[in-house]
Amino acid sequence: MRRALTLAARGLGSTSPNPVVGCVVLDAAGESVGEGWHQRAGGPHAEVHALRAAGERARGGTAVVTLEPCNHTGRTGPCAQALIDAGIARVVYAVGDPNPTATGGAHTLRAAGIPVEQGLLEAEAAEGNAAWLTSVRLGRPHVTWKYAATLDGRIAAADGTSRWITSAEARADVHRLRAECDAVVVGSGTQRADDPHLAVRGIEGAVQPLRVVLDTNGTAVTPGARVLDDAAPTLIAVAEDAAPAYATEETVRLPRAEGGLDIPTLLDVLHARGVRSVLLEGGPTLAGAFVAAGAVDRVVGYLAPVLLGAGPAALTGGGITTITEALRLDVSETVRIGPDLRITATLVAKEH
Repeated sequence: MRRALTLAARGLGSTSPNPVVGCVVLDAAGESVGEGWHQRAGGPHAEVHALRAAGERARGGTAVVTLEPCNHTGRTGPCAQALIDAGIARVVYAVGDPNPTATGGAHTLRAAGIPVEQGLLEAEAAEGNAAWLTSVRLGRPHVTWKYAATLDGRIAAADGTSRWITSAEARADVHRLRAECDAVVVGSGTQRADDPHLAVRGIEGAVQPLRVVLDTNGTAVTPGARVLDDAAPTLIAVAEDAAPAYATEETVRLPRAEGGLDIPTLLDVLHARGVRSVLLEGGPTLAGAFVAAGAVDRVVGYLAPVLLGAGPAALTGGGITTITEALRLDVSETVRIGPDLRITATLVAKEH
């Protein structure tokens, strides 16, 4: 199953709106004879790739899959039936499929007399498929807020300079995050200050994410902006009453909210476009708007061993005014990236 999880991760950033899935087929003697992962939406599922690699050696063997085999015919056939036809004698999967149109694969397999086991490395598999599971359960994309700061929590110096707080290694790692997401989002403040490019660089074969700029008043994105090149698609969001300085057919109008645009509506628009994972790279104001909207699922912070003593903090607002309203996080990983520390944490559900 750990191998299947590793295989599944290869599909991050290229399978939306479908999940990432990995599969390992063992023969009757328990030897690995086939591997596969879901590589792109509309293409063969992980089980099909693994069964093709295994051939006749799959008969009487075991299929180990990160997600319950699907039970419906979409752009591809049902994987549960493919496993039955291949003569698989046992199926082990990690996470049940919550999608009502695809679930039921385990029932179909059992009805065919195939023993099925669920739950092996379930937590790890769910974390790897967090984007897709969030989209199915909540009807919106999964949002990761990424920021880089000094050890005393500053994202820039008092004079506004910020290049470079973190190391080249940390900045390269951000491109990996971008490559794993469907959309990268910044606000007008970041657009004006940095003229960011937001495309993935240095990762071979990466699917470029949708670049999204929240330009409430339509004044931050101007002709010649780097996000307007052809390196990746770009969506500009402006207020319904704005007269943008630059507009294209990929400009959308959203309702205003306190201090900017309505975040739930933005996420609805992105979800309708097939976006299942969002990387929030904007500044503290935009991060605060997402936090206030309850739309941050994961935080990835790059902390540099640097002290500034003054300057803007990573988060502004968020609707938090007292310690009892603090958002508690569960740290899932801490990793050294060059001289810096990368901390990954997910939000802890509040008790009611």
